[in-house]
Amino acid sequence: MQNLIASADVKAQSAKLVLSMASTPEELREVQRLRYKVFIETMGLTALTRADGLDADEFDEHCDHLIVRDADTLKVVGTYRVLSAARAGKIGRLYSENEFDLGRLNNVRGRMVEAGRACIHPKYRGGSVIMLLWSGLAEYMRRERCDYLVGCASISLADGGHNAVAVYQALAAKHMAPSEYRVTPHLPFPIHKVEAAQKPQVPALIKGYLRSGAWICGEPAWDPDFESADMFMMMPLANLDGRYAKHYGVTPVAQ
Repeated sequence: MQNLIASADVKAQSAKLVLSMASTPEELREVQRLRYKVFIETMGLTALTRADGLDADEFDEHCDHLIVRDADTLKVVGTYRVLSAARAGKIGRLYSENEFDLGRLNNVRGRMVEAGRACIHPKYRGGSVIMLLWSGLAEYMRRERCDYLVGCASISLADGGHNAVAVYQALAAKHMAPSEYRVTPHLPFPIHKVEAAQKPQVPALIKGYLRSGAWICGEPAWDPDFESADMFMMMPLANLDGRYAKHYGVTPVAQ
């Protein structure tokens, strides 16, 4: 990762995992192949199938891509892409703006890092891969001197949206952002027209955000392509308490 993480090796499911940053076109293609396998093939999204077997869009070339490899097989088993404030400024928008009006966040755009396309191979979902990726995100924010991590987190609509409604209702009661950080979905998911499931099943990615002090910033957007309800999440770096800051590898920045 070109000095981004000094040491990031852990044991998980008998595999040694190593965190790095994609630095070549081939490594980017490895990332895109994993995303395709997880997002398109595993989820059965036939409308999004591609002959090249890659999940790719126009943002990939502007982003940095965190990757976790199995050191024994050298396979990429986890990835997260991050868009720095500087690069977002050059291209004029964030990926999240495909789904949300972020106008209220204009005054903090220069201090935001956007994370997205979180993806972990199904055989490596014991927790260590996402912890490595989060340590990379925290260190990336520190190096970029950014104060906020933002991005979309998806909830599957495979059950008709009942769990998405239950998750939103549960999170809105405890984790809603202050009003100055609220965003508006371009295509809202109709949370008031779908009955909530009895017990919300919060996706692991959203749990990770919340454990780190993140907020949800309003009602979810509806993503018909990926058949999901997407929550816009915002995590102030200052909200990381000492336990999680140490866990994710955050260290003080000299001013």
